[in-house]
Amino acid sequence: MTDKFNPRAILDVLKRVLPDDGKTASLHEPCFTGNEWSYVKECLDTGWVSSAGKFVDRFERGIAEFTGVKYAIAVVNGTAALHVCLKLVGVNPGDEVLVPALTFVATANAVVYCGATPHFVDSELKTLGMDPAKLAAHLESIAEIREDGCYNKHTGRRIKAAIPMHAFGHPVDMDPLNSVCKRFKVEVIEDAAESLGSYYKGVHTGSHGKISALSFNGNKVITTGGGGAILTNDVDLGKLAKHITTTARLPHPWNLTHDMVGYNYRLPNINAALGCAQLECLEDFLAKKRALAKLYETSFAPVRGVVFFTEQKISKSNYWLNVLLIDEENADQRDDILKLLNENRIQSRPAWDLMHKLHMYSQCPRMDLSVAENISRRLINIPSSAFLMDNR
Repeated sequence: MTDKFNPRAILDVLKRVLPDDGKTASLHEPCFTGNEWSYVKECLDTGWVSSAGKFVDRFERGIAEFTGVKYAIAVVNGTAALHVCLKLVGVNPGDEVLVPALTFVATANAVVYCGATPHFVDSELKTLGMDPAKLAAHLESIAEIREDGCYNKHTGRRIKAAIPMHAFGHPVDMDPLNSVCKRFKVEVIEDAAESLGSYYKGVHTGSHGKISALSFNGNKVITTGGGGAILTNDVDLGKLAKHITTTARLPHPWNLTHDMVGYNYRLPNINAALGCAQLECLEDFLAKKRALAKLYETSFAPVRGVVFFTEQKISKSNYWLNVLLIDEENADQRDDILKLLNENRIQSRPAWDLMHKLHMYSQCPRMDLSVAENISRRLINIPSSAFLMDNR
């Protein structure tokens, strides 16, 4: 190891690992090397570009088969998927929902769409996700169990659900979390937006709660441009999810009849066509991303003052966005490192602003968030595109 922390050592590692092609190394770019042009052209040639067409059903079947769930319902984006998940488990105006402070803002926004209030929860360092033990202690302190659910003794609001988010593709420790939520009568919705291709104890993420959400945004492992999906093994929830995301229209050859308030969250056929082609390449993408992560791990091992974050033994990560953690004593240099890397055409960024630091969520209930705050000070995301391994 080097004797002293040197930010330039991080830059030197990244220059050795990343292609030297004179271009900016982006955090995560899509890769179109399969049938994308052919499938999208078929939509254009046939006119099936909107919410009807064969590619939507095909994409849903493909996602369900890959993740191992019974139902996958394609929607316009991951935020819409989360919104519907919350509605389907019965989150109502005035409820509270347990949300990690360390997450993308969409997790909290979807709660507010339902008229509910985010209640922020701390993370654990080993997974970067919701801490089951700390959550249990917090609920023991503030919760009251009634016949109709769990209530916050301080606010009087019902705590209806929890949304563990698999940060950067690393699975939350779901078994103890599910145990805590069951004990306190809290429904579990997995925010699996970043974890397509990640597994917890051999089972794909999104299979461990009652219902879950995926994202296929342009920077995800596979993309439909925009897009998302709802996953569930519950037959009734799956059928209802499909119904309300397609405007709750009743089947009929010509009448336009709707039987409940629904949402126009349908994924267009042209986007699903792109997704079908991407799914055909998914295993290759994942293999390349894991190879890149292994190369990063090996390359950063001799560098003092920084750790490349790796999966837990019980989990398999898709390494969606690779993570460096700067040692605590050097955390004050994090922004200098970000500046150095970006000036050298290596795109890097910190974690999202913690949810309780955002002005619109600053007054929401929360537990002690010291671990999330610690992670936030130290974390750097580095380039993670699958094709970065193509020319090695």
